[in-house]
Amino acid sequence: MQPTFSSSRILLPVRPWFIVASLFAALLANFLPTAHWPGIPDWIALVLCFWCIREPRRVGMGWAFFLGLAMDVADGAVLGQHCFAYVLLAYFAAGQARRILWFPLGQQALQIFPLLLACQVIQLLMRLSTGADFPGWGYLIGPLSATLLWLPATFLLLLPQYQPVERDANRPL
Repeated sequence: MQPTFSSSRILLPVRPWFIVASLFAALLANFLPTAHWPGIPDWIALVLCFWCIREPRRVGMGWAFFLGLAMDVADGAVLGQHCFAYVLLAYFAAGQARRILWFPLGQQALQIFPLLLACQVIQLLMRLSTGADFPGWGYLIGPLSATLLWLPATFLLLLPQYQPVERDANRPL
């Protein structure tokens, strides 16, 4: 399903509009009122981590800062809470991108979990440092559910790259 060191499948290049659309969809998913329920993943962190690993030259700390700023404004959070966490997530995800892609998807999810957990803990520590109440331990379940969603998210985000550019009835691939 996914090209790794043992796969011979070649993917089409990702279209920039698809990256922007997926990040915007994740931003909209974080705007939903259900985004603050326990166990709901931080969709921006998940999609941002995916694109920072798959396309580190196109998606990086600039996108992370912009999306973090949008989340800070939307949540009414401490300005810079999401920015700082997302920028660190993008930095470490892009730094480990080549290593993470060598693993199968299940092991990739295990490599992603500490990144997503650190992003959530940074946000929590910044909230607590400004005097906010502790939201409960359910707040830290989100990275676990995002880790479990790594496989379907990878499949959905790579799906447009599997299709051929032009369909030819005589070409077997």
